[in-house]
Amino acid sequence: MQFAKQLREGVRNGSITTSIRIWQSPHVKAGGRYAVEGGSIVVTSIREISLTDISDSLARESGFRSLADLLQTARHGGGHKVYFIRFRFEAAEGTV
Repeated sequence: MQFAKQLREGVRNGSITTSIRIWQSPHVKAGGRYAVEGGSIVVTSIREISLTDISDSLARESGFRSLADLLQTARHGGGHKVYFIRFRFEAAEGTV
């Protein structure tokens, strides 16, 4: 999983533990481990939701200022299905 540059520190320090993705199909699975700079993202759950399920509150929980800010970033590809992902960051051994 990749994250926008402005979200990466929040992901690493644990203040961001959710992500909204707009994909054609899921790119991750629950229990999956995905390498990122400084460690790994471990997906704890993923479920399909609708665009109307996304609120400003959920956007802020995912590290964005607002729903509009999240959608501007999330709508960069050709996907149309919306996924709500919960995850944790695990630092690589020897990193803080």
